[in-house]
Amino acid sequence: MPTLKRCVPLAVAVFFVASSALASPRSGGIGLGSTDEALLLLEIALLLLVGRGLGELMQRIGQPGVAGQLLAGLILGPSLFGWLLPHLHAAVFPPTAVQKNLLSGIANVGIMMLLLLTGMEIDLRLARKVGAPALTIALAGVALPFACGFLLGQFLPDSVLPWPHNRTITALFLGTALSISSIKIVATVIREMNFARRDLGQIIVASAIIEDTIGWIVIAVTLGIAGAGGVAPGTLAKTVIGTLLFLVLSYTLGRRLVFWLIRWVNDNFLSDYAVVTAILIVMCLMALATQAIGVNTVLGAFVAGVLVGESPILSRHIEDQLRGLITAFMMPIFFGLSGLSADLTVLRDPKLALLTLAFIAAASVGKFSGAFAGGLIGRLSGREATALGCAMNARGSTEVIVASIGLGMGALTKELYSMIVVMALLTTLSMPPSLRWALGRVPLRKEERARLAKEDIDSRGFVSKFERLLIAADESAGGKLASRLAGVIAGRRGIPVTVVPLRTKAAEPDEQTLANIAVDGAKQGHRAVKDAAGDEPAPGKVEVMARHPETAQEAVATEAPKGYDILILGIERMIEGEAFAPVVERLASDFAGPVALVFAGSENDIAESSFNILVPVNGTETGRRGAEFAFALAGASADELQALYVANRQAARKTARIVRRRTERALLEDVRALAARYGHEKMETAVHTDIEPHKAILREAKRHGRNLIVLGTSRRVGDHLAIGQTAQNVLQGWKGALVLVVL
Repeated sequence: MPTLKRCVPLAVAVFFVASSALASPRSGGIGLGSTDEALLLLEIALLLLVGRGLGELMQRIGQPGVAGQLLAGLILGPSLFGWLLPHLHAAVFPPTAVQKNLLSGIANVGIMMLLLLTGMEIDLRLARKVGAPALTIALAGVALPFACGFLLGQFLPDSVLPWPHNRTITALFLGTALSISSIKIVATVIREMNFARRDLGQIIVASAIIEDTIGWIVIAVTLGIAGAGGVAPGTLAKTVIGTLLFLVLSYTLGRRLVFWLIRWVNDNFLSDYAVVTAILIVMCLMALATQAIGVNTVLGAFVAGVLVGESPILSRHIEDQLRGLITAFMMPIFFGLSGLSADLTVLRDPKLALLTLAFIAAASVGKFSGAFAGGLIGRLSGREATALGCAMNARGSTEVIVASIGLGMGALTKELYSMIVVMALLTTLSMPPSLRWALGRVPLRKEERARLAKEDIDSRGFVSKFERLLIAADESAGGKLASRLAGVIAGRRGIPVTVVPLRTKAAEPDEQTLANIAVDGAKQGHRAVKDAAGDEPAPGKVEVMARHPETAQEAVATEAPKGYDILILGIERMIEGEAFAPVVERLASDFAGPVALVFAGSENDIAESSFNILVPVNGTETGRRGAEFAFALAGASADELQALYVANRQAARKTARIVRRRTERALLEDVRALAARYGHEKMETAVHTDIEPHKAILREAKRHGRNLIVLGTSRRVGDHLAIGQTAQNVLQGWKGALVLVVL
């Protein structure tokens, strides 16, 4: 891989060679048939090349990549390229109406897609969790810098104003530009410093989320006023009422429609990236809706992103697909074009240079003071309030978007726009080092340390990463138990469940019955979270859907590609002879992920009773995942739970006693921590290494009257579904309920 020192000269060489090849000195235009399309492709290639290269350089020195992309536009624009080589710059970026319209169209789409991504990154649950201090900080952090910007706009010289007779609109744009923060840059730096899950980190991100939301509402109102040409009471009332009505409808009816559309497209389309297309359509429709009420497309795109980000069906790989398109293509182009529109040569004028310094001072002091005061009002310490002030001073992408809209509407002149871009770039570059310094002075509290330990367990977890569950069951005792277990797990985090009723030798399945059992189980899981100690967010309502396959064989094959994390399977005849039934093998083979095989047993019926669970562990990853599955099933108060450490007795004898004891102690400590994460602080434990593992499991289960064994195992290679010998022996010797979590 070439070093950065080699890449930069190569990029510069490619740039000038391509520019020279396409420039036509005879016509003053371009070569390649003098087509506008060829010129557009050259411009896009240059913006991508230079923007990506400088973004990479910025990230390597600890700065946000967006700063490098904006700097790329400044270098390619009149500030440097146009100043050094004006004729070549005019050939590559000609100021013709056709070319400006092409770039303007791309820029407008880029703004909407960036706002879509910004909205998707907003976590409303986090904002609600730390809502009180975050709201105080956001209000103070917006009001004070907005007032500074608005007052600054009242004293600007007429020479830099587009409408000297109506400076209010320009002042509103300046106030908004100075008051808003960049959630993307703030969140990026917080993540880089491992502060994302710290209390202060969550307050900072939540404050930026609320600021962003308030900011885009203010921008929407400002754009409505700008579109009307002034502040008229009737127009202002129409804009405010229209904005509020749009927001109310979006977060009620629109929220349900977006959730339904994403789920329906994900479940019914076979073509690639269908959900991404649906998301882009939602963005366009909501942008058109805001345009229709006289606001602007930006608010619609932002709200669309918030709704899409909250969708329970939006899996990580779908989100990554969309994020990749926007990050790799739209961001370098948009921020490059934003830099192209700025002309820093105007700063040769001493008056404009001093005015730019005034902009930077007003923005930095106003933002820091507002966030600092809001932090103190929210009962944060001085160090925490200082970190807040440093964090909120990053404008970055958001301010450039606001300035680009203002320039496009004529509310900002070229000089004002250039000054705002400089201010955005400098405040963005100063924020990461100042925030790192401030966060480094904030101590870690005891309760924070405990919560972070829990979240570290989640990051290595199995059940904690589930986003969607699939049940394949009939109306036998095993099918009903499978539905209940799936509901319990789903209820803990409010994740959606799909029920596939199977037509086997049991009675004809009623999908509504199975769905109702899953819903009841979800309520049980929800109660378990509420009973558990800690500050867990309240899970949302579990959505249970039913499918209607023609045959059991096609059920899982049809549903499996739709983004499920685990298949929970329970039917009347799971075993035929000494092997799994053919239908079980077929369903398990059609599902690529882990499968939970549920056996109701013949001695007792636990469909309605509380769980009394035994979970064997042996130090392997499969055992740990089986244990986590069991912990997620057990309620925090009503159910009983025991972890049993078992090991092969021959291997145990060969190991030194002190080493063996140390291993057992470490493994049980890990299992206890995992159980505590699910609210089981007083879980029973036992150790058996003196007899064969399956005999130890059966003996312990019978001794304590357990009614459910949960055992993690792995799928063996072969034509048939095969599990480990220990699991096979337990299955043959146990008459009660059993769950085999097969990885």
